[in-house]
Amino acid sequence: QVQFVESGGGLVQPGGSLRLSCVVSGFTVPLYVIGWVRQAPGKEREGVSCLSNKDDSTYYTDSVKGRFTISRDNAKNTVYLQMNSLKPEDTGVYYCAADPLWGSVQNMCVRTNKWGYWGKGALVTVSA
Repeated sequence: QVQFVESGGGLVQPGGSLRLSCVVSGFTVPLYVIGWVRQAPGKEREGVSCLSNKDDSTYYTDSVKGRFTISRDNAKNTVYLQMNSLKPEDTGVYYCAADPLWGSVQNMCVRTNKWGYWGKGALVTVSA
């Protein structure tokens, strides 16, 4: 059974930091892209940051470049999203998701609506 379990969400003040974790189990696809997809209130889901296990290439949407960092720990089967300098517009549910490799990390990350593996999400609220 494939499982993606997110943790680390919460309430943080603007300018603060959070680190999201995604523990992956049962996912045996050899080549894939994994990432974090955000759904802000009233908006569609958006690929925020993704990573390809083929070559460790990464993608960040423009609004988070320089503030967010995606990484993975293979020994712990865990993917992280370090979020710094958080802004109110970063508020939303953050999903950990993945799909077998079918394109570049950027091409896949902007088309996460096609992905097949999802966690249940972690709520991040940035507010004073």
